[in-house]
Amino acid sequence: MKKIVIHGGRPLKGEVTINGAKNSVVALIPAVILADDIVTLDGVPDISDVDSLIDIMIAMGASVTRSEDSLTIDPRGIQNVPMPYGKINSLRASYYFYGSLLGRYGEATVGLPGGCDLGPRPIDLHLKAFEAMGAKMTMDGNYMNLSTGGQQLKGASIYMDTVSVGATINTMLAAVKAKGRTIIENAAREPEIIDVATLLNNMGAHIRGAGTDIITIEGVPHLHGTRHQVIPDRIEAGTYIALAAAIGQGIQINNVLYEHLESFIAKLEEMGVRMTVSEDSIFVEEQQNLRAINIKTSPYPGFATDLQQPITPLLLTANGHGKITDTIYEKRVNHVAELAKMAGKISTSSDQIVYEGPNQLQGAQVKATDLRAGAALVIAGLMAQGKTEITNIEFILRGYSNIIEKLTSLGADIQLIEE
Repeated sequence: MKKIVIHGGRPLKGEVTINGAKNSVVALIPAVILADDIVTLDGVPDISDVDSLIDIMIAMGASVTRSEDSLTIDPRGIQNVPMPYGKINSLRASYYFYGSLLGRYGEATVGLPGGCDLGPRPIDLHLKAFEAMGAKMTMDGNYMNLSTGGQQLKGASIYMDTVSVGATINTMLAAVKAKGRTIIENAAREPEIIDVATLLNNMGAHIRGAGTDIITIEGVPHLHGTRHQVIPDRIEAGTYIALAAAIGQGIQINNVLYEHLESFIAKLEEMGVRMTVSEDSIFVEEQQNLRAINIKTSPYPGFATDLQQPITPLLLTANGHGKITDTIYEKRVNHVAELAKMAGKISTSSDQIVYEGPNQLQGAQVKATDLRAGAALVIAGLMAQGKTEITNIEFILRGYSNIIEKLTSLGADIQLIEE
């Protein structure tokens, strides 16, 4: 069993560099299946989700070489083998293999996706899009078979009933080699969608409108190899910005795209957080007398649900009371009980998180219930007086590259212990 042990209350200072976006790279790697030649991805984070995806690609016959933060994938040896179990079930992003395998072979047999338990996250929008393009779905136990019956996928007009990042990307993956034109309406607009579309276009796809709510894709017969730089991880950046505001004595966060964090930074400014925004970095000063605020998550460009939990420990330092409403994932409140164990004045009421501050958190034994909740507990542990032990840290390692080393370089007393 692995756990993180933190001796908190130490002020942090220095600088930290953000890695490539987890939520991009978990789609970019399956997208390489569609290429007819070698693809190199630069800026790939060192996280367990990437390790799992590499294992899956190798099991399918790809040749994969990793050098520092670059990943070179030769997809020419890939075979369309069924993948019902194993690594597929360990991460949510495994559903991107549906779209990429359908796009290349017209068939996919893949286990149901795993990942964090954040409440119902159905894939019906993905299936609706695939069926509109001519694929049929059958279930066999815990895995799904999608097939076109030997026919080529056909372009279609697809309206997303709700805004979905996963369904938008999966539809793009399936559509880039489909016959004719595919139009996605009410598409998600996240930066990660633009990143995936950029990779596919650099491989020879014809995608227009990524980043807007209407995406148009003209199918092409072949996609070639390319080299692609993964965008910075806006969620990792937001996590370190929140940490810097909560306990920093001057921390610079490098490799940040401000445009991807505007709604998050606007909320920090509403709290009174002092920072200096540069072209590709943000310097966060030591803070005093922050104000409590209300937060409501919404699809991009609104306040990201993935940053709701990492900002919560910072909110506990503010004067006054406020509430958080997560409109995306109903179960994204599991960090609340753990923060309460650390003497935080925080609870849930009518599907909202309510808090009061300022608080002096105390070290405790807590459990990470999902990836971003784990990040919140790390920040809380760094803020708290005394010793904090965090278990279930596999969630944290899924999404934060070299987190122990980065925090240690800022002056944190933090260790990863394996028992």
